[in-house]
Amino acid sequence: MNILTFDVEDWFHILDNDSTRTEYEWNRYESRIMPGIERIFRILKEHNTRATFFCLGWIARKHPEIVKKIDNEGYEIACHSSMHQLVYQQTPDEFRYDLKESISILEDITGKKVRSYRAPGFSITEKCKWAFEILLEAGIENDSSVFPAERIHGGFPSYKANHPSLIKINNGTLREFPVNIKQVMGKKFVFSGGGYFRLFPYSFIKSWTAESNYVMSYLHPRDFDYEQPVIKNLPVTRKFRSYVGLKHSERKLSRWLDDFMFTDLQTAIKDINWSNIQVISL
Repeated sequence: MNILTFDVEDWFHILDNDSTRTEYEWNRYESRIMPGIERIFRILKEHNTRATFFCLGWIARKHPEIVKKIDNEGYEIACHSSMHQLVYQQTPDEFRYDLKESISILEDITGKKVRSYRAPGFSITEKCKWAFEILLEAGIENDSSVFPAERIHGGFPSYKANHPSLIKINNGTLREFPVNIKQVMGKKFVFSGGGYFRLFPYSFIKSWTAESNYVMSYLHPRDFDYEQPVIKNLPVTRKFRSYVGLKHSERKLSRWLDDFMFTDLQTAIKDINWSNIQVISL
């Protein structure tokens, strides 16, 4: 099962960087979300492929026409927070407010219930498992925030499922779609999104996809905007991760969709026999 998703944020929504941390800094940059969005739409139409779009509430307020366009094209709208902040740096009340705000504006634009969520930077970690309960309180049924390995934004290495699973918590059950992890020579890494997808040669991505029973992709409009400016004063490693492979990502995604079948989150949910799925108690 291969699931295609896009995180709808602008080129300057870079985490853990002082010059791109808050709305005050964001307003200093020119928006460049449309070139990437238009390329994504073209690729999806060329390959007749469905996808889920995890949208920032901030983008929905600034560019409601983008959310309307995604919805009018028949793609699923999901939530990617309102203000693109790391969950483990928030209090439960701050997270609850941000979540409700983002859901509200997305539902006002589309007139449809938001059922799915992804945290910025996959930042629900072992230290903020309370976030899953708040997601349920807000009516979220499906989550894709777990990175089941160590990573720069914390990760969730104790999460024991590298495939769709059910999270059982006090108030109910949440469907979880973690990022898929590839293990090579004892080391765990991902290949299906962001800088990882842009970095690895397509031959590697094709081989690893063929070997995987489950792939959760996570791409961004900025991944397809090779003319975007470079944020000043980024650390060397962060600059590399943000800008490597931009000129080849559009071609790489087209080849991926040529070689493999992908679908959106809602279709995947309908195709899974949930009575046989692993349950994780937190």
